[in-house]
Amino acid sequence: MCAWSARHLEASPERRRVLRLISLLVLAPPILQRSRAAAAGGEASAFAAGSLATALRDLDAAPVESTQVALVVPEFVENGAVVPVEVTSAFSGLQNIFVFSEANPFPLVARFTIPEGTEAFVSTRIKVARSCNIVAVVETAGRFFSAVRATQVTIGGCGA
Repeated sequence: MCAWSARHLEASPERRRVLRLISLLVLAPPILQRSRAAAAGGEASAFAAGSLATALRDLDAAPVESTQVALVVPEFVENGAVVPVEVTSAFSGLQNIFVFSEANPFPLVARFTIPEGTEAFVSTRIKVARSCNIVAVVETAGRFFSAVRATQVTIGGCGA
């Protein structure tokens, strides 16, 4: 082998650093995407769960009922396809608000991410299959708190 090719094939410390940096930049995005998908896996299975208990288990949540979570739903609803729901919370550092309808085929109907420094208030309309409890669950610092309200539905919104 000639002197020129031997000198260029030698792995210098600088060349090693550059190769490590390049491999890190190439491999990091797929690894990060896999970890994000794994983290979202619990949430995806919670949305697909067929019962409230299963959805809460998939979210790794055991909520405690709290007066610091306010859930407003009408006591009587004529049409279950458009049930107004409002959730507010007095907890600081709130991360997520989940809304469940116990009687729906898939009870977890909504998840709202609350950015830091934002007022913990959401208002939406959900479909409700039949008369049942609506449950609001809030997540703060890895702890879960809830509020439950019953609503009576005249015409179901989920094909019931």
